[in-house]
Amino acid sequence: MSAPVQRRIDALAIGVVVLLCVLWGLQQVAIKQAIAGGLPPVLQAALRSAFAGLLVAGWIWTRQGPGKLLEMVRSGGPRWPGLALALIFAVEFLVFYPGLRLTTAARGVLFFYTAPFFTAIFAHWFIPGERLRARQVLGLVVAFAGVALAFATGLFAPGGSLLGDAMCCFAGVLWGLNTAMIKAHPKLRAATSAQSQLYLLGGSAPFMLLAAWFAGELGHMPVATTLAWAALAYQVVVVAFASYLAWYWLLARYPVTQIAGYTFLTPLFGILAGTVLLGEPASAALFAGLGAIALGMRLLR
Repeated sequence: MSAPVQRRIDALAIGVVVLLCVLWGLQQVAIKQAIAGGLPPVLQAALRSAFAGLLVAGWIWTRQGPGKLLEMVRSGGPRWPGLALALIFAVEFLVFYPGLRLTTAARGVLFFYTAPFFTAIFAHWFIPGERLRARQVLGLVVAFAGVALAFATGLFAPGGSLLGDAMCCFAGVLWGLNTAMIKAHPKLRAATSAQSQLYLLGGSAPFMLLAAWFAGELGHMPVATTLAWAALAYQVVVVAFASYLAWYWLLARYPVTQIAGYTFLTPLFGILAGTVLLGEPASAALFAGLGAIALGMRLLR
């Protein structure tokens, strides 16, 4: 049975989603460290989904017993919509990472985080009771302008690519579709956060592993460094397991447009993490962008 949906986000939801944005921002540092240590991006995504899927299965086994896990596997449940969700998730990453190779990091992340716009559009079309009001549209525009301002220096730097930008933007479309689909489809909406996550991770892992094999990345595993495996462990345990459980819990209980709008914070936390942990430069535009994002998120409530 689906959880009751709050009409507006509250302090608990805001606190949880901001914490998630911090964790997702740190993930960018983990990805860079793992790549530098010998784990290429598609292989990282594949291993993250596979290992995190096993953790979610163990979570269900521990909390609900082996019978519930076997029932989920044997029964129809949200099998077909869950498989569609997993395929969208897999393609999202298989488009995003190659796109980042073609364009600059600032441009790629900015275009990827157009996702809240697409989430809001899909929710407006397909989710009853979540039609956008004028104030929320303004909030999305102001928040995105803050992200653009924060990355202004990187956007005009050489090294960009229209193809890479388009690929990252398309990945953002898929993320928005994925987020809205969880609330729009009755079977996915009725599933628990752990069930949705198991279909997402377990279903996407085979697609990603196949892509990593075609890309010739599987041979990199034996030469990866300890730091690379530690960075992958962060992605598996903290991001793909714990944070996704919290994310789907939020989606089940709060308006998806308002929750998704707060993900505009993620690239800013990512750039702050890069500045502190990797010594990457930060600009005054970053802090001006933070102010605009804070205003935009206030309008979303």
